[in-house]
Amino acid sequence: MATRTSRDVLVRGMVVLGRAIREQPRIFAVAVSGSVLFGLMVIGSAFVVGAVVGDVVVPAVESGSVQTGLLALAAVTLFGISVLRVVGIFGRRLGAGYMQYRLQAAYRRRVTRRYLELPLSWHHRNATGTLLSNANSDVEAAWYPIAPLPFAVGTLVMLVGAVVSLFVTDWALALVGLGVFPALFALNVVYSRRMAPRQARAQRLRAEVSGIAHESFDGALVVKTMGREAQETDRFAARAGELREALVSVGRLRGVFDPMLEALPSLGTLAVLVVGAFRLRQGAISVAELVSVAFLFTVLAFPVRAIGWVLAELPRSVAGWDRVRRVLDATGEMPYGDAVLDPAGGPATLDFSDVHFSYEPAEAHLPGTEVLGEVTFAVPAGRTVALVGPTGAGKSTIASLAVRLVDPDSGTVGVDGVDVRRLTAASLAGAAALVAQVPFVFDDTVRANITLDRPGIGDDDVWAALRLAEADGFVAALPDGLDTRVGERGTSLSGGQRQRLTLARALAGRPRLLVLDDATSAVDPRVEAAILAGLRSSAGEGSGSAASILVVAYRRATIALADEVIYLEQGRVVARGTHVRLLATVPGYADLVTAYEQAEVEQTEQRPYDDEEVTPPLASGLEIEVDR
Repeated sequence: MATRTSRDVLVRGMVVLGRAIREQPRIFAVAVSGSVLFGLMVIGSAFVVGAVVGDVVVPAVESGSVQTGLLALAAVTLFGISVLRVVGIFGRRLGAGYMQYRLQAAYRRRVTRRYLELPLSWHHRNATGTLLSNANSDVEAAWYPIAPLPFAVGTLVMLVGAVVSLFVTDWALALVGLGVFPALFALNVVYSRRMAPRQARAQRLRAEVSGIAHESFDGALVVKTMGREAQETDRFAARAGELREALVSVGRLRGVFDPMLEALPSLGTLAVLVVGAFRLRQGAISVAELVSVAFLFTVLAFPVRAIGWVLAELPRSVAGWDRVRRVLDATGEMPYGDAVLDPAGGPATLDFSDVHFSYEPAEAHLPGTEVLGEVTFAVPAGRTVALVGPTGAGKSTIASLAVRLVDPDSGTVGVDGVDVRRLTAASLAGAAALVAQVPFVFDDTVRANITLDRPGIGDDDVWAALRLAEADGFVAALPDGLDTRVGERGTSLSGGQRQRLTLARALAGRPRLLVLDDATSAVDPRVEAAILAGLRSSAGEGSGSAASILVVAYRRATIALADEVIYLEQGRVVARGTHVRLLATVPGYADLVTAYEQAEVEQTEQRPYDDEEVTPPLASGLEIEVDR
């Protein structure tokens, strides 16, 4: 079974190399041409050296005089061969390096592009660290054998030329060569087969170590506050130890086979000298021919290793390629249509019609869990609709469906009467904006975080969006204003400030439909009420009209601002109407809202809000507003 698996690895590795050659045929041709030129010059130099020894050095020793003309001719010939060898090396290395890095860059782009095409459900089933490993170390591993590949191909040509030369010189010496060269190849094959499982395991552990590291860094706050530093360190150390042992196993195997691969050509040279001396005594060959063959075996020792390098890296290449192909072959992309919405059409309408949705299971053989069923409601143009329901009712899923982060299993989600699946990506992004529960801020300036390099958004638009998001006050107080860098994930800002910054980011694009997924939970009720009141009247200065708003709400004051409330339970629309009517007629709704309100009152009593801004200095010296 192990032999069959190793053979499969060898075959699949050759398939991967064939793909590389098909994708970069011209560069590969340049690299192989340089390698072949180098190989032919190696063979040529062996016979020139033999001729110099046999026709110049030996006669000079016997006669005591040197034929100057022959010596000069030999020197010029060797110099010319050396120049051509340098040209061959240059072409081989430049072509191989360019081909390898070009393939790696191309496949990194393909992997990341595929990430963008795949739905969120696919990303939920794959750890972020694994995805980073796919785009980086796995792509690098897949094309690692490209560097020695042209050298190996040129070496094969050189070996064929060497064997032909040996037969032309003497059949006995040719038989020695036929014994050494296959032995080298067989040893490399055995090496590759034993290396295959070790390289595959090491590549898998690289991804796992990367995943644990990313998870620990991403959850640094939880690790610190829960006192889990030692446990996380132990968890990382255990997996890193496994990776170390896997890499040591790879190195140990190389330590065993490398000396054997180095010694075999030397043993071949020794065998040539023994057999050659016997044949020379018989008069079957000349001194020049014996020296040529011995020198040929000596200089072939290093190039032949190139074949071993390729075979040794094939297991790692196959492991990396399998992981990359898993991403490239993943299904579930959401193709866009060609319909375009009118960007000046005023507030957009949003319609859910008999929508069902299930999240795909983490394991393919398990059934999916339906989180929405028969969901039908509408957000009329210019109106505010609040989604209210207990945890797990499907509110965030509806928000994701509204901006097409995911597609429904059945039913339709429409904007301005057009199924979102028929819209172009640009048209949908221009019409609808989502502000998620967890705000994400880039390690950049305030301005860059809001504009995201979108054309047509100037500083006036940025400040207008900040004012509407109630964020202009703390931004103006920053040392460099819009040019202040906020740190990785906005670490120099409070949670409420990050939320308002991401809200301003959405508003700067002047969306016609704004979806707020509990996007103001970290700000106090006074600021939240001001934000929502502003959103009801205008989506931004100069927009000329209000946006339609779908808001996932918890606070009673926020819910009361909505024109209509949609009450959800277990993924179904249980009731709809005004806040006052639902409060009086739907017991579940009344209990939920009352519970939220009571929790908020208790929190306020423990840490009351006031109208003053608290601005404690940060470690960096930056003073900013802190949301309470």
